[in-house]
Amino acid sequence: MTDNSLKPLLVIEDNPGLQKQLKWAFDGYQVHFAETRAAALDQLRQHKPHVVTLDLGLPPDTANASEGLAVLEGILQEAPYTKIIVVTGNDDRQVALKAIELGAYDFYQKPIDPEVLALIVDRASSLYDLEAENRRLNADRSGNVLDGIIYSSRGMLGVCRMIEKVGPTDAATLITGESGTGKELVARALHGLSERRAGPFVAVNCAAIPDTLLESELFGYEKGAFTGAVRQNQGKIEHASGGSFFLDEIGDMPLSLQAKLLRFLQEHTIERLGSHRSIPIDVRVICATHHDLRELISEGTFREDLFYRVSEIVINIPPLREREGDRLLLARTFLEKYSAESKRTFRGFSDQACARLESYEWPGNVREMENRVKRAVVMAEGMTVTAQDLGLEDEHGGLSLNLREAREQAERKVIQQALDVSNYNMSHAAEALGVSRPSLYNLMKKLGLSGAGNVAGNGQG
Repeated sequence: MTDNSLKPLLVIEDNPGLQKQLKWAFDGYQVHFAETRAAALDQLRQHKPHVVTLDLGLPPDTANASEGLAVLEGILQEAPYTKIIVVTGNDDRQVALKAIELGAYDFYQKPIDPEVLALIVDRASSLYDLEAENRRLNADRSGNVLDGIIYSSRGMLGVCRMIEKVGPTDAATLITGESGTGKELVARALHGLSERRAGPFVAVNCAAIPDTLLESELFGYEKGAFTGAVRQNQGKIEHASGGSFFLDEIGDMPLSLQAKLLRFLQEHTIERLGSHRSIPIDVRVICATHHDLRELISEGTFREDLFYRVSEIVINIPPLREREGDRLLLARTFLEKYSAESKRTFRGFSDQACARLESYEWPGNVREMENRVKRAVVMAEGMTVTAQDLGLEDEHGGLSLNLREAREQAERKVIQQALDVSNYNMSHAAEALGVSRPSLYNLMKKLGLSGAGNVAGNGQG
């Protein structure tokens, strides 16, 4: 029976006699053995050892180090923080130095003294623990992972509270919401709050990849699996092992592939295209969609059993039009961000722009707002961003249903007509409008009328 309280240690060695000798040398570890490259990578994914000892002379090429070096590169690609101690013969010093260049922690020359090798393993394990603690502290110092989610509305407050509860768990989470609401941002926050945050976050958008390529993209393939498969290729799910896998727009996944995804979620193993070998995967799966999956189930285009598998927890992100108080907050945040990037300075948004930001329906949600503000930073000519800069002025024609905006639109139209008729004689325009000249100046400034720049030269006509 294995002791799960012990740290895992992977010994990659094809000599049965040495395996038996080393088994008892590391009594403070849960020792796992592998004799080939495939077995070593399987054990790595299954047990996630912090330290690995690696004999470079592995089959099928035991006389050379090529296979051992390939194993070294494979381990560091999947688990870059792993401490690898290569074991070499007396005549292989140059090979050992090459292994160090490739990323091995240390090397040890045969014949093996188990006590000395155990000391090197202990030192490597302690260093791994220290580096892991430093990574954790650095992650904590980098700020709250929710800082990137900008909100003041009650709806988004509820979303963030759910993220804080669900993030530290491994529960299968489905994020729902319209396109552009920030579903990937929520997925990254879940990953950042999890125990897997030091591992990879890998995202795949099902709607962005052709159906014929999606399976190989997710699960990988073996050399010769299909025409053009000239080498083995790991899928995105394998790359995410040890971290989080974000499957965006799962509602667009073809029905034929849903069964294979369901099997992976149930068994936590995958098979690459062209292979029947099961590969264990330790990954948290987060899915997202803008579709109503229950409606797709009723239409027969989405599996009901898959729905229940991916939706242990459901987080729904409200559309921007329902996030009362968030629209101006988001717009000002984006303005600050992109004006700093462009090295420009703005006083803010005009009153008309603020009114349009609040009243506009935002069919593209936060993504659309970010794009409009980014464009406005480039296009704006004055110190204040206007509705025209945002591309929101009179976009739908007619007066707005927002009372304040409708009043401003009417005032702007009448004042502009008075200025045109009076040829920008401010006294005559003010008299026609029935207001004082100072009041007319204030109105023009408030409404952001383009004629305001001509006022100084037309005081009395």
